[in-house]
Amino acid sequence: MATQTVSRVAGGEAAVIGKLNYSLRSADRPRYHANDTTRDVLHLDTRETVIHNGRLLPVAPTLEAEGFKLVRATTAVTDFRDDRQTGGIYAEEVRDIVQRESGADKVVITGPGVLRFAEKSTESGERSNSRPARFIHNDVSGPTARAMAARVLGGEAELANYRGFTLFNLWRTFSAPPQDVPLAMLDGRTLDAGDLIAADAVFDERDKPEWSFEGFLVHHDPRQRWVYFPDMDAGEALLFTTFTYRDGQPFCVPHSGFDDPTCPADAGPRASIEMRAIAFFR
Repeated sequence: MATQTVSRVAGGEAAVIGKLNYSLRSADRPRYHANDTTRDVLHLDTRETVIHNGRLLPVAPTLEAEGFKLVRATTAVTDFRDDRQTGGIYAEEVRDIVQRESGADKVVITGPGVLRFAEKSTESGERSNSRPARFIHNDVSGPTARAMAARVLGGEAELANYRGFTLFNLWRTFSAPPQDVPLAMLDGRTLDAGDLIAADAVFDERDKPEWSFEGFLVHHDPRQRWVYFPDMDAGEALLFTTFTYRDGQPFCVPHSGFDDPTCPADAGPRASIEMRAIAFFR
């Protein structure tokens, strides 16, 4: 099937058909690397998938329902390539956004911002872990999420003081719209735990010891529903859940970069930053 738009409505495309890389189940445990992707152990299942325009849905996605939300998020950062600004000004802004949107009692930023650049950019691959993720994944598994939550608080005893926690990712583009490689989000309500495939995310930064933790890949199911937000501007960011529990059941929002078939060929390459945080609830 040729790449095409699904339908048109006033104000933009209601949905597009984009190629998404699901994963097949295999006897080999999957592994994917931040930098040297030639070492990946992946069994990809590429499918042309309907991806709905989140801006044109009758009801805007929310954290409470789909597990993600497009938020207004102005920033005082003048250069996202400046680690001092992203580690200072931006980290505080992200903390405030997560607290405001989640109502958490405590929010902890976990690690520096991760910059990524679409492949057309000369910066793609120049920094560690700076290429778009081109396969559907969830950043962490349940055991990884709990270990991270306990570690940032100082141990399991401190974690026991909270009734729950949620890991979030705040994703922002700092390149002008339109974005050639936007982020497709899986509606968390349409994901079954049986669709998840445990995998090792390996961080292979030059001149540093390798380390890894467990994340998830996703097996295709026709019930799954996908959403994206085209043409994000400097005052917007996408906040989504990477792991939490709802009524005792795991809940997460897998995602993937994809080529927007409606983006003009001469559009500049997407540049983005993602910052992760853990919200704790008493």
